[in-house]
Amino acid sequence: MTPPDEPTIKLDQFLKFVGCAQTGGQAKLIIQSGWVLVNDEIETRRGRKLVHGDRVTFEEQNYVVEFKD
Repeated sequence: MTPPDEPTIKLDQFLKFVGCAQTGGQAKLIIQSGWVLVNDEIETRRGRKLVHGDRVTFEEQNYVVEFKD
């Protein structure tokens, strides 16, 4: 469980933010198809909350979640 004061971003929003998906619908399809790994495990929940340090992999590209003040 995530502490209440820790910043998070949902997986579908993250994919749009980094440019892997153009729309929420596209992000949903990508995630539900099992093409995304979070911390080296397949993730199919688009609402998965990512925290600082989580690793997201899509199409052999690796991203690390970082929040800046």
